[in-house]
Amino acid sequence: MRALVYHGPAQTSWDTVPDPVIEEATDAVVRVDATTVCGTDLHIRQGDFPEVKPGTVLGHEAVGEVVETGRQVNHLRPGDQVIVSSVSACGDCRECHDGRYGQCRGGGGWLLGNLIDGTHAELVRVPFADHSTTRRPCDLPLDDAVLLAELLPTAYEVGVRNGHVGPGDTVVVVGGGPVGLASVVVARLYSPHRIIVVDLAGSRLETAARVGADAAESPGKMITELSEGPGADVVIEASGDPDGFLLCTRAVRAGGRIASIGTHGRPTTLHLECLWRRNVTISMGQVDTSSTPWLLELLRFGQLAVAPLVTHTFGLDAMEDAYEVFAHGTGTGALKVVLHR
Repeated sequence: MRALVYHGPAQTSWDTVPDPVIEEATDAVVRVDATTVCGTDLHIRQGDFPEVKPGTVLGHEAVGEVVETGRQVNHLRPGDQVIVSSVSACGDCRECHDGRYGQCRGGGGWLLGNLIDGTHAELVRVPFADHSTTRRPCDLPLDDAVLLAELLPTAYEVGVRNGHVGPGDTVVVVGGGPVGLASVVVARLYSPHRIIVVDLAGSRLETAARVGADAAESPGKMITELSEGPGADVVIEASGDPDGFLLCTRAVRAGGRIASIGTHGRPTTLHLECLWRRNVTISMGQVDTSSTPWLLELLRFGQLAVAPLVTHTFGLDAMEDAYEVFAHGTGTGALKVVLHR
């Protein structure tokens, strides 16, 4: 098969590699019909994750068709259409029983495109397939379904839920990339008073307004007004940038909450000398994807306006082009780029 292989920092290529096979009785092999590039993939490509070894196939989000299952896979069979979660769950450990799949202690967690070969390929081996896939209804388009592999669960679990967004809240989202804008979409479900998106790219600010932001602007006057006034109840850090996190600490009110969902490849300073007296709660975390079935139903019945999030589509063999377009999103206007078989 063909796959995007990581060879070391800033070195990837679209190569011919062996087809994946069933290695454990709980595995399935899935034909990749759609996949997408994540900001974390860019961090891996530039060498920010040393645990990713040269020779690894990248990618951790996919939708496709089951082609083979191990003998202990009970809920899938060849021909089933599935969403492959970015996080693998053994289903048996305490963390999995509590829905904390990202912290699985039974051999799961973030495996795909990290510790094992991932989804930027024609085929992918999915560990713990019964617990790490969700059936895709025939009426759910591929471009919508692939957002459930990681993007929407991250926005909900790590951003909106960890930030305890509620009715009447003022919510600020710092970073208008895919996960920041997905946070706007999901936060709307909880009837906040207003949602403000802060970003430097004009195209992303325009999209923020389209997906439900009440205000969208560059850092400046709005952040100053929040820092000098009552501040935001919830600030979602979705930029993954140290300066973005600093903006969050300025915008949050006393007693407010910062939910960090951006992938940070560099150290970020935490100014406790300024924050400790203000009773600010800061949360962060690995996505679990335990919310995928619930989000799927919301998506099917039109409760989540995700169409503006997918801006570019490519054929699977144009993977390297897709990476470049996504990596320069502020210039290309790219949010989610989806690759089809």
